Amino acid sequence: MSQQKRENVDTPQGLAFAISAYLMWGFLPLYMKALSHMPAAEVVAHRVLWSVPVAGILLVVLRRTRDLQAALRSPKVLAMGCVTAALISVNWGIYVWSIATGHALDAALGYYINPLFSVMLGALLLGERLTVAQLVAIGLAALAVVVLAVDAGSLPWAAIGLTLSWGFYAFFKKSLPVGPNQGFMLEVLILTPPAIGYLVYLASTGGAHFGGDLGDTVLLVGCGVVTAVPLITYANGAKLLRLSTIGILQYIAPTMIFLAAVFLFGEEFGRARMIAFPMIWLALIIYSTSLVRQMRRA
Repeated sequence: MSQQKRENVDTPQGLAFAISAYLMWGFLPLYMKALSHMPAAEVVAHRVLWSVPVAGILLVVLRRTRDLQAALRSPKVLAMGCVTAALISVNWGIYVWSIATGHALDAALGYYINPLFSVMLGALLLGERLTVAQLVAIGLAALAVVVLAVDAGSLPWAAIGLTLSWGFYAFFKKSLPVGPNQGFMLEVLILTPPAIGYLVYLASTGGAHFGGDLGDTVLLVGCGVVTAVPLITYANGAKLLRLSTIGILQYIAPTMIFLAAVFLFGEEFGRARMIAFPMIWLALIIYSTSLVRQMRRA
C-alpha cells in the first residue's frame, strides 16, 4: 500500500496510539499538581533531563541513532532545533506554572484555541485560504478571549502564551528535517546544558528539591516518562491517522484538563467563563465539521 493511501485511512493502531497519548496528556495535570510546591523552572529542567534517557533508549531500539548524529552535525538543523527547543520549553514552563498556581482552566483554554490559531497561522504565513466556516470559528474564539479579558481586566496571558508557544512550535517542527522521535531527542539534548546548569545552581544555593524528600525525587525522575512517552506515542499515532481524525481527537486532552480544573482543583467557573467556553466549543464544532467535509471532498 502506498504512503498516500496510508495517510488517508484510519488504522486501529493509529487510533490506539493517538487516544492513549491524549489520555496521558489529559491526566498530566494530576501529576503536575503533585509538583506544585516546586518552582516551574525546576520542574521543566527535570522534564528535559529525564526525557533524554527515555528518548535515547527508544532511538536505540528503533535503530534511528544515525539520523540524530547527522542532525547534530548540521548547523542548519541545529539552529532550527534551537528554535523548536526554546518554544517547547516556554510551553512547558507556562503549563507547569498554570497547573501549580490555579490557572488550569487557562491551560485548557489555550489548548482549545490552539487548532484555530494554527489555521490562522497557515493563512498568515503560508498564504493558505480560509473557508467561511474557519473564519467564523476564529472570530468566535477571538470574541471569547475578549469576553474573558473584559471580565478580568486583562488578557488571559497563560492561555495566550500556551497557544502561541505550541502553535509556533508545531509550525516550525514541520520544517525540522528529521523524524519526530529524533526531533524530540534533538530538542531535549539542546536543552540539557542549560537545564543542568540551572539544577546545579539550585543545588549550590540550597533550593533544589531533588535528593531531599524521596517522594519529590521520584516525581522529578518520573517527569521524563510523563513528558517523553505521550509525545512519542502521539508521533507514532499521527502517522497512521487522517488529519481530520487527529483534528477531532486533539480535544480530548483540554477537555480532561477542563474537568480536572473544575471538579478536582476547585477552580472558579464564573459568569465570563460560562459565556466564553461555550463560544470556544461552538467554534471547535464549526471548525471540525468544516475539516471533515474538506477531507471527504479531497
